[in-house]
Amino acid sequence: MPEQNTFEFVYEKYKRLMWRKAFDILKDYGLAEDAVSEAFIRVYRNFHRIDDPSAPQTISFLLTIVKNTAINIYHKRNKVLPTDFSEFEQADSFDMEEAVATQDEARRAGALIERLGESERAVFVLKYAHDLAHKEIGKILNITENNVNVRLHRAKKKLAEMAKEVRQ
Repeated sequence: MPEQNTFEFVYEKYKRLMWRKAFDILKDYGLAEDAVSEAFIRVYRNFHRIDDPSAPQTISFLLTIVKNTAINIYHKRNKVLPTDFSEFEQADSFDMEEAVATQDEARRAGALIERLGESERAVFVLKYAHDLAHKEIGKILNITENNVNVRLHRAKKKLAEMAKEVRQ
């Protein structure tokens, strides 16, 4: 499939999903449309990174781009000086050890997730990294909602077993 046709396929297949993600963040129809438009410009510039338009990695890539775009739009629209300076006071009490421990835990969790099988990892990432409903995940992966539940259960069980092995 030529690159132009592939891009059109990706656009048509995922524009609604991306719009829903943007709308969840922005709570505005027009701004969500703007976010999707900006996101697809970024996708086009990085289209060489997409090997398989139907792969879960592609969906994750697209949702990450639109999420970041929507967050940027949100921050630009809501640039208001804070009247409550407590968040700056919290910055003074930054705990480096806790931050390093948290980053280390995140790296270990990511390594465990990478060890999951492709079908379980895809469901797990779409559910917990992108906060999608089981029904949406089923539509994206072309599986039943019940199958989503089963794969998610298996993924959690395997992750718990792997974490237990690591601790021992």
